Amino acid sequence: MNQPTNDITRIEGIVISSTGSWYEVATERGTINCRIRGRLRLKGIRSTNPVVVGDRVMVEPDGDSSAIVEILPRHNYVIRRASNLSKESHIIAANVDRALLLVTLHSPTTPREFVDRFLVTCEAYKVPVTIVIGKADTLVEEYAVEAEQFEAIYRDAGYDIIRLSSTTGQGIDKIRAMLKGHTTLVAGNSGVGKSTLVSTIEPKLDIRTGEISESHHKGKHTTTFSTMYPIEGGYIIDTPGIKGFGLIDIESRELCRYFPEMMRLSPNCRFYNCTHTHEPGCAVVEAVEEGTVAMSRYESYLKILDEDDKYRK
Repeated sequence: MNQPTNDITRIEGIVISSTGSWYEVATERGTINCRIRGRLRLKGIRSTNPVVVGDRVMVEPDGDSSAIVEILPRHNYVIRRASNLSKESHIIAANVDRALLLVTLHSPTTPREFVDRFLVTCEAYKVPVTIVIGKADTLVEEYAVEAEQFEAIYRDAGYDIIRLSSTTGQGIDKIRAMLKGHTTLVAGNSGVGKSTLVSTIEPKLDIRTGEISESHHKGKHTTTFSTMYPIEGGYIIDTPGIKGFGLIDIESRELCRYFPEMMRLSPNCRFYNCTHTHEPGCAVVEAVEEGTVAMSRYESYLKILDEDDKYRK
């Protein structure tokens, strides 16, 4: 007597590319193009993209109608507020071993507040970050001083920093060593050289790179969707340029925890529930006044607090 054949074989894979409606999933059987099962969109997920690059998923392969039917637990992710939907989130990537935040000090200039917001969300979701200062060969004259000041601020906060030049090769070997056997997210504004970095490390990859708009000194989008590439025994995730970085699901009372240099000072505040805004005897405010905590970092902290209050109303 024949047994029922209701069980459909499922296989595990990792999402390596997403266009929002189709997903490429790397499995032991090769790469499978999939859609996602409708019920995954209806499980109360507040994200604009329920399945993201880096996700480990279960797939039911069936030719052109293959489907992602389950998202396996994530150990972390990088998330931001969706551009036009204040109560929704957009997940950039999941299951990341490290993020490389690529910044440039001119042509284009990466805003300090953007840097701080990205670092906060990585602290909150336990993603280690290395800050990469791109176009290092152009950091001469007035930019040399600015670069030293930038490095001092973020090294004092507790972050590793690498200077990178895809032109001279400076920093490439350090980054290549970090990539080995790990999944690494490369993030930053448009035009800072993310795709150029990936292409420099692995020239065989076919990645489009763009030029800077001379009129606005801003980068042109070259990466449309996040894509994961096998590299150095691990993966590197190239992401679209991020214009803004609104935070989500971070409570005001917890925010200080994600500014490491402020968190180290918090136990010295007079009040255990100090908000580091107006209270007497605040060790953080005193450190800002003394210059041991950067004013730019403190201003980012205050702006994020103010933004959080607005979204709560």
